[in-house]
Amino acid sequence: MAVEDVVAFVRENHRAVLVTRRRDGRLQTSPIVCGADDRGHVVISVTEDRAKTKNVRRDPRVTLCVMNDGFFGPWMQLDGHAEIVPLPEAMQGLKDLYRQVAGEHPDWDEYEQAMTNDRRVLLRITPDSE
Repeated sequence: MAVEDVVAFVRENHRAVLVTRRRDGRLQTSPIVCGADDRGHVVISVTEDRAKTKNVRRDPRVTLCVMNDGFFGPWMQLDGHAEIVPLPEAMQGLKDLYRQVAGEHPDWDEYEQAMTNDRRVLLRITPDSE
């Protein structure tokens, strides 16, 4: 499947399982919400201290299984490499992700403060081409 098709699927389907690699090589799975940016990356909001963030920092290879909201039905897998985008650089991407998944936030100042307090980062995944 073409990378463009996978990214288009992610724009419409936001539930996924992220697979990262632990220090000992075992896999770690995490249910997440994701979206896609305008440059063809899959994006995820995570906190700085989560295991998935530490795993990506050590080994940027990731796999995502993206599924529809009903769980059964269409789904896609993508493999790629993730980069960690810290605040303040991540803020616009975090806002864009929120808009894509949930619509407009009622108070963007409150949202920005919550992202800062939570120590949020943006995982930006570049899908591998086949």
